[in-house]
Amino acid sequence: MASLREVLRAIAAALSDGRVRSVLALTAAIVIWASIVYRFVEGWSWLDSVYFSVVAVSTVGFGDLSPETAFGKIFTIGYLVVGLGVFVAMVSTIADAILTQYRKDREAAPGRRGRR
Repeated sequence: MASLREVLRAIAAALSDGRVRSVLALTAAIVIWASIVYRFVEGWSWLDSVYFSVVAVSTVGFGDLSPETAFGKIFTIGYLVVGLGVFVAMVSTIADAILTQYRKDREAAPGRRGRR
């Protein structure tokens, strides 16, 4: 089992990976873009707009907010199709980078393999 230090080191290394930074930037850009649309189309506050954008694309979907306008509903369909793909790519890329770094760290310290 990995120690907290090993996990944090792997996360820090993953965040220095260009692929991870790129996919994080793309995800942030899509969430910001959707938040702007919801702010002006639905008339929601900035907090509600960002909240809905994150909750929707992460597929949590609490159901406390939903678009009321026809444009907002149509936009949400497109946003979820595109945003969900980007969100899944982000999670996958981050997980891959963390696991790769964790494996490198474990191989660099072979004496620790049998410790629990």
